[in-house]
Amino acid sequence: MQLDWIDDILAVIDTGSLARAAEQRLLTQPAFTRRVRGIETRLGAVLFDRSRKPVTILPGVMAMEPELRELSARLRRLEHDLKISAESGGRGVAFACQHAITATISPWIVKLLTSAQNQPVRVRSGNRDACLMQLLSGDADFAVAYDWTGGGNLALPDAFGTRALGTDQLVPVAAPALRPALAQAEIPAITYPSDVFLGRVASHAIHPRLPDGTVLLPKAETALTLAACEYALDGIGVAWLPQSLVRPHLEAGRLLRVPGLPAEELSVVMIRLAGRSSRQEEAVWRLLGDAPDCPGLS
Repeated sequence: MQLDWIDDILAVIDTGSLARAAEQRLLTQPAFTRRVRGIETRLGAVLFDRSRKPVTILPGVMAMEPELRELSARLRRLEHDLKISAESGGRGVAFACQHAITATISPWIVKLLTSAQNQPVRVRSGNRDACLMQLLSGDADFAVAYDWTGGGNLALPDAFGTRALGTDQLVPVAAPALRPALAQAEIPAITYPSDVFLGRVASHAIHPRLPDGTVLLPKAETALTLAACEYALDGIGVAWLPQSLVRPHLEAGRLLRVPGLPAEELSVVMIRLAGRSSRQEEAVWRLLGDAPDCPGLS
């Protein structure tokens, strides 16, 4: 079944006659009549009731209108996707994003790229180290991750080039029901493993700045910020989470910013391999780097 055949049949359904369908399809009536006869010949089936004037679609064909419209839309999408795939080298542009960034910042990236360049975008999620490994293996063209300049051997190696997209904050939040526990010396906490990026930031920038006498009592540990957010919402403990991730919960009162506990500023950076750039990658690099900061970042 060809797309033109479907569109010819739908034109008759929409207009109610071969003559008006011919006008819609920008053909003379004799040419359009030959086309529809050719469709019937190729399919080996009669589609039109020629015993009536004007010629009409047979009831059995009319009953298939929803399927014909769905098939027409699917074929058009396939045609578009094949064209875009060919123009973009076959796979579009691929991003590896840190978990929280996948939920908060990647929609802005995808919208910007699909609007400006009309190309497909593939997004993969992982912790920061996994995102960098995807860059090194060639599975991703870019990574978008948090960066911290406070030291602690967290600086990116020279093999990577970076471009800032904005800044975020790692902020302490908890469910309102946890207020009484937050006033104690031992505070229930949701922690990150020490071998992941946010765990290392917490060890170097958060824990040393806790108020004197304050002790974090680990209740749950996870490397996934989205899981830590759910644990915080459930009142399990205080969690240090990106402000861009928890802002809707803070505004709705589902979480509160814990006073007296330290926060830490993080940069959001786009990362690529240094010294390697296709024309398509360079265009994406410039577009995102020159764009206004992502909503939700400062």
